[in-house]
Amino acid sequence: MGDVKNLQSREAVEKLKELVNEVNTCMFCTYSGKNELQTRPMASLKIDEAGNIWFMSDKTSKKNSEILSNDKVDLLYSHPSKDNFLSVKGSAEVMPDNKMVDELWTPIAKVWFTEGKDDPRISVIKVTPDEAYYWDTKHGRMVEMFKMLTSLVTGKTMDDGVEGTIKI
Repeated sequence: MGDVKNLQSREAVEKLKELVNEVNTCMFCTYSGKNELQTRPMASLKIDEAGNIWFMSDKTSKKNSEILSNDKVDLLYSHPSKDNFLSVKGSAEVMPDNKMVDELWTPIAKVWFTEGKDDPRISVIKVTPDEAYYWDTKHGRMVEMFKMLTSLVTGKTMDDGVEGTIKI
């Protein structure tokens, strides 16, 4: 097992930003009325200074209705080629916020919202993290692979990982 480094306050927000921005797409998990896990890929569009993670979504989507009945969500980020992983538990809020739509808008969003920024179906989702846990490497993928190979040859553990909680 590698090092444990639990992060708080500003350091926690910076680590959250680093990992989310590096991966960008997460598995966005909601809970249906039967408390069954529902999962779909979503692009994280912004992380604000408070650590909130922002998404755009269709007002009429199943995801939005699930959030309205149960605001608990899980966001799962994975960047296997860099051995970076992040699990976020939080509360989601669906909002019709035109100012935030302007801020989050990217040209690719027109694939889903064909009328552009003024598409009446657009809503934003703000996820406020309650807790998060991350797994990372200290020195990057190449050093980690070298240490793993050395461990195989020598029989000594040379774990290069670091993991910990993120509390904002």
